[in-house]
Amino acid sequence: MDRTTTTRPAASPATGPWDHASCEALIAELQVLRESMIEHEARLAPRLAAVDASFRDSAINLAHYLALRRYDLRRVQERLAAIGLSSLGRAETHVLANLDQVLGILRRLVGQEGRAPTRPEPTGLSQGARLLARHTEALLGAAPAERSARIMVTLPGEAAHDDALVAALVAAGMDIARINCAHDDAAAWVEMAARVRHHARQCGRPVRVLMDLGGPKLRTGALRPGPAVVHLKPLRDALGRVVQPARLGLRAGAGTAGIAGAEITLAVEGDWLELLDAGDRVELVDTRGRHRRLRVAERRSGGVLLECRRSLWLGDTTEIRRAGDPHGARLQALPHTPGALLLHRGTRLALLPEREGHPADPAAALPAIGCTLAQALAQVRKGDRVWFDDGHLGGVVRRGGTRKVEVEITHAREGGQKLGADKGINLPDTELDLPALTAQDLSDLPTVAAHADLVGLSFTQSAADVQALRAALAALPGPSPALMLKVETRRGFEALPEILLAAMAGPAAGVMIARGDLAVECGFERLAEVQEEILWACEAAHLPVVWATQVLEGLAKTGQPSRAEITDAAMAGRAECVMLNKGPYVVEAIRTLDDILRRMQAHQDKKRPLLRALKAWA
Repeated sequence: MDRTTTTRPAASPATGPWDHASCEALIAELQVLRESMIEHEARLAPRLAAVDASFRDSAINLAHYLALRRYDLRRVQERLAAIGLSSLGRAETHVLANLDQVLGILRRLVGQEGRAPTRPEPTGLSQGARLLARHTEALLGAAPAERSARIMVTLPGEAAHDDALVAALVAAGMDIARINCAHDDAAAWVEMAARVRHHARQCGRPVRVLMDLGGPKLRTGALRPGPAVVHLKPLRDALGRVVQPARLGLRAGAGTAGIAGAEITLAVEGDWLELLDAGDRVELVDTRGRHRRLRVAERRSGGVLLECRRSLWLGDTTEIRRAGDPHGARLQALPHTPGALLLHRGTRLALLPEREGHPADPAAALPAIGCTLAQALAQVRKGDRVWFDDGHLGGVVRRGGTRKVEVEITHAREGGQKLGADKGINLPDTELDLPALTAQDLSDLPTVAAHADLVGLSFTQSAADVQALRAALAALPGPSPALMLKVETRRGFEALPEILLAAMAGPAAGVMIARGDLAVECGFERLAEVQEEILWACEAAHLPVVWATQVLEGLAKTGQPSRAEITDAAMAGRAECVMLNKGPYVVEAIRTLDDILRRMQAHQDKKRPLLRALKAWA
């Protein structure tokens, strides 16, 4: 058959993709590639021998994939595609078998004798897919009908006592319940797990429990609290007209129960409230020096409800009196506003080891904030970048030290940006030598091992971190839970191959792409390619992946998704599991994600598009 007879200009025999010379050149290049795979497998032999028997073929396939991806194969892919052959772009689960298949076809095209592989291939196309499915089921449980990707949901603290909430999550389609051990306490975690298992039995569907260890999370420390002040304002329409007055509840003494209908309820000293009747007018001077008059709307049991049609700021020095009376009562027990630093570009900020922070004042030239991990500050160097609060605020270290690190703010909103306590700190340029298991994690581990199906290792950065967790679990009585390794730092991403091999030393493990910290560490611009590379490497290792952070976050929090997050949720279906965070509309988010994943399953399998019939254009 004359292959050059097409609707396009015929390629010359010397340069066409089908000629002997071109095919023989490809054979030579692919043979070199094959030999490098075998050599890389031999170099990794001691590590491959250490993996669990169930992962032996998977580990070898990962070694071949790592060798394959050391080369720039884009030109080779173009030449293979021009002949109509596999371009090696979807070979993750069966790397050597795919390469040998292409080599076999090329050899037949040029009339060479078909040569059998020089050694058995670890996995073929169907076997690789079966191994990934088997390892996924071992970790995450059986997939629901018509949806292969599982849905994981982070439980809020109220799940420890709210049966209706947990029942709704299970009924909506939650396959794995995630409990974040950085919050609440062991008693609450046990309650959450028990309620999940109870309602899973009631619904007749399996739901597994993941408990995430807190890990060495670097956060800002405490700040001096702000002033004790409350701001109230009326509700206005688009024309600025008051449609609902500001409502303040008052109680005598230190009672904490709220007055129905009030935005906030405060205490007043003495028995002054006994003087007030419905319809009375009271007055005060607020913290700005503004005179305000309020009306007693109702007397309630133990207090009164006041209304004001203007905004007012109340402090612990504010005195309130009945109109015309010379004496009144002082407001009591106002809540302090959270402390915060207002930082501008060019501001110098002092990071202190585990000490209370403070704004700039004459006694302290620099505003300062504490750091929860003092040992991390000792490893920071001049020129290292520092990001705060999920990357919203950033700077560069200008002076290092064990007692204080000075950071110049280089990334902040115009007009300044506030930084409060308990906000994340990321040091993408700093090689932090911190164990993934903290003393608190080791204290929590017996509870986690006794009540969870999976244990999450936060901030996994090396094979040693994985080995430390396995050793700690092995020292506990009873069977060990499976491992979920969270990749959320640049160092963890760069060490991913050794982390995967360490994960395969046990019977069940998976990887979570924690995109929040990962985006800050690697750069938001690079997150797209980083998450893809993690997906590919884990597929080559036949290890399941959890796609996490901000999936349908707008929907879960506000009830309204953005267009971009719908697309993100569709892309997430290439992972074995997709994680939703908590929010008031999380049940609706589960149903929406379930629908998206079922639809996309007919169109996409990992990197491979599926061509089902399109009814819209029939």
